[in-house]
Amino acid sequence: MPASPTTPPGPDAAGDRLLLGTLRRSGRWPAVYAGAALAGAVMELLLPGALGHAVDALVVPGGPGDAGQAALVTCAALVAAVVACDALTVLAGGGGRAQAGRWLRTRMVGHLLGAGPGVTRRFPPGDLVARAGAGAEEAAAAPESLIMPVALLVPAAGSLVALALIDPWPAAAFAAGLVAIGVVLRAFLRETTAVAAGYQEAQGDIAARLVDALAGARTIAAAGTEEQEVGRVLAPLPRLRAHGMALWRVNARAGVQAAIVVPLLETAVIAAGGLRLAQGAMSVGELFAAARYAVLGAGVGAALGHLNRLGRARSAARRVAAVLAAPVRAHGTAEAPPGGRGRLEFRGVTVCVDGRPALRDLDLAVPGGTVLAVVGRSGSGKSLLAAAAGRLADPDRGEVLLDGVPLRRLGRSALRGAVGYAFERPVLFGATVGEAITVDRPAGTAGPAARAAAADAFIRRLPRGYDTPLDAAPMSGGERQRIGLARAFAHGDRLLVLDDATSSLDTVTEYQVARALTEELRDRTRLIVAHRAGTAARADLVVWLEDGRMRGLGRHEELWRDPDYRAVFRLDEPAPAGPPPAGAGRDAAVPAVPRHAGGAGPEAG
Repeated sequence: MPASPTTPPGPDAAGDRLLLGTLRRSGRWPAVYAGAALAGAVMELLLPGALGHAVDALVVPGGPGDAGQAALVTCAALVAAVVACDALTVLAGGGGRAQAGRWLRTRMVGHLLGAGPGVTRRFPPGDLVARAGAGAEEAAAAPESLIMPVALLVPAAGSLVALALIDPWPAAAFAAGLVAIGVVLRAFLRETTAVAAGYQEAQGDIAARLVDALAGARTIAAAGTEEQEVGRVLAPLPRLRAHGMALWRVNARAGVQAAIVVPLLETAVIAAGGLRLAQGAMSVGELFAAARYAVLGAGVGAALGHLNRLGRARSAARRVAAVLAAPVRAHGTAEAPPGGRGRLEFRGVTVCVDGRPALRDLDLAVPGGTVLAVVGRSGSGKSLLAAAAGRLADPDRGEVLLDGVPLRRLGRSALRGAVGYAFERPVLFGATVGEAITVDRPAGTAGPAARAAAADAFIRRLPRGYDTPLDAAPMSGGERQRIGLARAFAHGDRLLVLDDATSSLDTVTEYQVARALTEELRDRTRLIVAHRAGTAARADLVVWLEDGRMRGLGRHEELWRDPDYRAVFRLDEPAPAGPPPAGAGRDAAVPAVPRHAGGAGPEAG
């Protein structure tokens, strides 16, 4: 049974925790960055005092002397140290961003693939690409953006202490100015985080629309709707521009406020110091040092740029954390019992999509070795049943068992060795055509699986046969489908699931594959999402779905008597009095029934 639900953390908390995770996963670079930044801050903090001593030594009667020369050497050494620290922070910042970005992208891609196809129901693929790309890059800048504002507090606090040691009046003026700068920075960070979230959401929306358009490029070209699609893809541009202008306004307003507050702070400190100099309470060198400390401490206003990046990093981290919150399928450790032939059981299975049941209260027992056809109109739940059969989708209620073992209890390798999937548009991976079939199975399994999928002949015509690199083996849609079928045949030892996996095959090849399914692969259960009456007629058992519920279960010729069942295949002729007509029968070589609408495209149900 699924684990009891727990209250997930809020998006702000999850995003901030992810930022701290990037800090920990950036290796030694954040420590180097922090050390260099703090060392540079300390050197800058020491520099005004050294300059003040140098001024006092230079203005004394009789020339600078040894003390003045030593003060000048000290100042030069401090300046050189500041420059070296700045260079090291640039290097460490770049290294940390690269390592953090690599960790974020690796974690996100691994999580997406581990969460399975269900995550794309919550997030469009294009938006996921934007989050894993630009979003991860912006979030990876968090370590640098977190450390530098803190490092800038060191010279500010040190300047306040140094001014207090020189004279309390300039220190009081400086403290008042720091409070005003802190108010400006706090408001800036809050506003930047909020506005950046809207900007990044608009970017993700454009990316999602573009990916959809690219997936349907042939349809768009055939329909001549390029201009309309350009308008649809770029429809969020006004929203993107509005958020971009808002970001600029926030930056400009904070910049103006800092441009007013910082000079006023410096002027106040110098004015207070001048009055104390006139009273004889400060020397010229101390006034010079106080002025330098005011400039150095007010440099905390330079944190605006770092806080801008931090605000964008926070909003990006929240978007990445929302994806990482999608549950990942946890696998058990059980092995499938020996000797099983793929007995498949659905016990009270309900699967929800967007919070609504799309497959409801399914109770079904399929004997091992059965050819099961799943029939229904588009949206009836066929593909969802096929996904639940091999745990591409977990039930919200109920349990699916394979040879008596709940799928949740099976180990990952045991599950994928027992269940083989073939889809309409298979993705091929591996270095060669042979590896695309075998994946982790022995190389010797490629040939038999390819022959069963009617792929062996065209593979042998390739320049290097099964050893032909995938990128050097251009294939038609039907040939790719046959490779996908061969991969499923090589892996599904107990259960084969075919979801519209023969839609691009010609009738002769489809018949060859159908014969292999019914004759050569009898040692396993075969679940076929059927769009043709001929496919259903060749099955041992047909489950008929309607609106996510099982409306009928039996042999094709039995269900054929129901006109509603015939209407699934869009047959207008009256119900036959006897068995199905020729071409729709169990032994028909070529299906005579046309595919229903939508059968050639992706199955939405």
